[in-house]
Amino acid sequence: MTKRVLLTVASCIVFAGAAAVSSAVGRDNAVATANWTNPGGLVDESGFSRLEQINSGNAAKLGLAWALDLDGEVSLEATPLAVDGVLYFTGSQSKVYAVDAVSGKVLWTYDPQIWKRSRFKFRLNFGVNRGLAYADGRIFLGALDGYLTALDAKTGQEVWKTLSVPAESLHTVTGAPRVFNGKVIIGNAGGDSAQRGFVTAYDQKTGQQVWRFYTTPAKPGENGGDPVMEMAAKTWTGEYWKVGGGGGAVWNGITFDPELNRIYIGVGNAGPYNPKVRNPGGGDNLFITSIVALDAETGKYVWHYQQNPNESWDYKATANMITATLTIDGKPRKVLMQSPTNGFFYVLDRQTGKLISAEKTGKVTWAERIDLETGRPVEAPNIRYETGESIIWPGPAGTHNWQAMAFNPQTGLVYIPYMQLGARYTTNLTPGDFAFGGMTLHSHKDPNDPADGKGALLAWDPVRQQARWRVQHDHLWNGGVLTTAGNLVFQGTADGWFSTYDATSGKRLWRFNAGLGIIAAPMSYAVGGKQYVSVLVGYGGTTAAMSDVMNVGWKYGAQPRRLLTFTLDGKAVLPPSPGPDMAVHAVDDPSIQIDEADVTAGRALSVACIACHGIGLKAAGSPAPDLRESQIALTQDGLATVLKEGALAERGMPQFDFTDAQVRQLHAYIRATAREALGTRKPDTAPPLPSRL
Repeated sequence: MTKRVLLTVASCIVFAGAAAVSSAVGRDNAVATANWTNPGGLVDESGFSRLEQINSGNAAKLGLAWALDLDGEVSLEATPLAVDGVLYFTGSQSKVYAVDAVSGKVLWTYDPQIWKRSRFKFRLNFGVNRGLAYADGRIFLGALDGYLTALDAKTGQEVWKTLSVPAESLHTVTGAPRVFNGKVIIGNAGGDSAQRGFVTAYDQKTGQQVWRFYTTPAKPGENGGDPVMEMAAKTWTGEYWKVGGGGGAVWNGITFDPELNRIYIGVGNAGPYNPKVRNPGGGDNLFITSIVALDAETGKYVWHYQQNPNESWDYKATANMITATLTIDGKPRKVLMQSPTNGFFYVLDRQTGKLISAEKTGKVTWAERIDLETGRPVEAPNIRYETGESIIWPGPAGTHNWQAMAFNPQTGLVYIPYMQLGARYTTNLTPGDFAFGGMTLHSHKDPNDPADGKGALLAWDPVRQQARWRVQHDHLWNGGVLTTAGNLVFQGTADGWFSTYDATSGKRLWRFNAGLGIIAAPMSYAVGGKQYVSVLVGYGGTTAAMSDVMNVGWKYGAQPRRLLTFTLDGKAVLPPSPGPDMAVHAVDDPSIQIDEADVTAGRALSVACIACHGIGLKAAGSPAPDLRESQIALTQDGLATVLKEGALAERGMPQFDFTDAQVRQLHAYIRATAREALGTRKPDTAPPLPSRL
């Protein structure tokens, strides 16, 4: 064989090997594009699908492929995962569903039965769960009671389970875990109860703890010589450990960066909110309302950026964070983007944590601007209610909350579920006020601003830091966002419409009446070369605590909760269901005598029920019924059966340790509010009860 022949053969072998590698990479990319294996799609949390079969040219042909009714569910906030033709998602009480992605047939379910295991934690939060994680044939669930569970993705059988929070603490879990490098990470909620925040990474195979990072310091002498916690402790004053753990819960935003092998965590609000109680000597209170970068292998601190030093308004950096490479000033920059509750859009250098830019996305009055040299806000005067009252925008709901924003690398735009609503914070308390740490807060709308109390879909240019287009919505609390390579943006809204828009112009191309408000983010996947879009339909969550601005007329239990899946030329049809109803259909028995002292006492007790039943126990579109309309609450015995005996615990109604006298007082207050609605009793003139997020 000649040298030329040898070279030719060798070349053929090399080229054949390269072709095989290219083919394998192509198959891997095709599988990755078809699946949706992370809550935000890819690990970058961008909410971007590379599928383009459904596009701006044919989106008008979208139709319903199938619908799955989810009996017993209420508030649905999760984005499903799609793995090799199977959808995985969670319901209100952390129940897991595995569903055939083409037919909608349920393959298996797993119910963690949180109502059995943790009666106490069950009352701390309304029933919601924001989803799952997937890796190597396993599904990972963080449940409300704090347990992290690994399930076999094919069968739904438990592989392991571990308690991720202290058993007797006020911590709960509502967010989705994330997976990385053979580990699974989970945070928790509890900042509103002043619990000390932290995140924990576990081994995916065994459930053994690998590392834990605390977001606020322990009391002096208990930081174990940890230099990071000692650094944080220098920014806290007073005896903060005596009024709680400081807050700083990581209940939602967690992003893995494989390029730098880092984890970014979004830290929540301070607890208590009032800085005079929590932080009387002043100080930044690290790492409250911060983005913190951690080494993915060790959990060690790398850098932090704090958005709100000495946070005092229930602001939080818990919105989703998106990694990307953007061209800024002619140079590619590895960035991290977030639009948190405080109303600014932040672009950070994710290598260093240095602030690149920050601008207001809408109505923001608490600060003039963010100083790009120091990274600190230039604050407005009297925003910490120093004179007894502050009215600022945004309120604690924020200009953007947990509903995911999305980034499309083709358009270069970020699509934000924007909100506009202020709040009044006051320490001027009057009899009947319920205070959080010596202060209280209420939603506030400017009657002269027609956009107040409403939301929008906002297309934001993160390089120029300005809005490109905006779609105004009629209501405040709307769904998260999906964007696709087909130049599309999908979003559901509080009024029950599921729409798709041209990602470049914002023009609506198609919409579908889902029959109920949507708060979850959609996702897209493909099976057999066919693209689908799915979204969970279940209005609720914090709509009870802010029912004065989030009630859009969806009655508890009146409309089916569903998973809806769409494709081109889909032909399925939803059966009709009741529409919105803003009327109060109160029930009463005029023969029941109530004592006014009991009414007053019951009003105070009702604060424990706000999260689910709303302010004044009269929520609609909430995780629980409007008690003015409840037949069960009509009699004291019926109420006692539910409250003291836990008759409806399996359906999401916690059992309480109320005394007979307290049940009588709550019953009296419910009867009083029902009679106010019926016009047979004068309206309550006591100060309004507070909003609570």
